[in-house]
Amino acid sequence: MDDRVLEDIKLHQETIASDSNSPLHQIREKELEISGRVLSAKRQADEIVAAARKKAAEVLSAAESEGGVGAEETEKAIKAEADLEATRLVQEAAREAAVLKEQVEARRADAVRIVLSEVTSI
Repeated sequence: MDDRVLEDIKLHQETIASDSNSPLHQIREKELEISGRVLSAKRQADEIVAAARKKAAEVLSAAESEGGVGAEETEKAIKAEADLEATRLVQEAAREAAVLKEQVEARRADAVRIVLSEVTSI
């Protein structure tokens, strides 16, 4: 009888481990999805910042080549504007990442509850 119970438990564990509809599998999928979104948001923010810096460098280069009386002031203004835009974009990406992290944390408690419920029901 004990061997049969052990076999049933092992079968159940294997089913949970391989069942794509199991709560554990679904939780892991959601965690991976959210992690992917966070990485994507960070990568996108880095690309936007890099593009803004590149544009600022191009504008700076153009301003230097043009020379003239107001070139230095224009350069500073454009660079300051680009820096502000880059800072804003980084902050926005950080906020988005924080929101996604909060969602993960909020869902983790439910995930743990579901897992514990499944484990204790065995």
